[in-house]
Amino acid sequence: MAVGLVVAALERALAGATPAICNNDQGSQFTSVAYTVPLEAAGVATSTDGRGRALDNVFTERLWQTIKYEEVSLHEYRSPRTAREQLTA
Repeated sequence: MAVGLVVAALERALAGATPAICNNDQGSQFTSVAYTVPLEAAGVATSTDGRGRALDNVFTERLWQTIKYEEVSLHEYRSPRTAREQLTA
């Protein structure tokens, strides 16, 4: 798989902030030298999910699906600020 897109996204993300930990899957893009070296240079620790752990994010994915279908799709927000206010109310 091509690594260029994920490396470009990583570089853009690191230009804006430096996280303490970057969680990845075991795809060849995320284990490539082109991807891991910039993380190491920035002092970012990496965490890789175990093989076959596709359900690790099921709670978070379900939460966002619920928010999308039971709140966001039912309202027309005037602005991002209005949406944020409504979602945190």
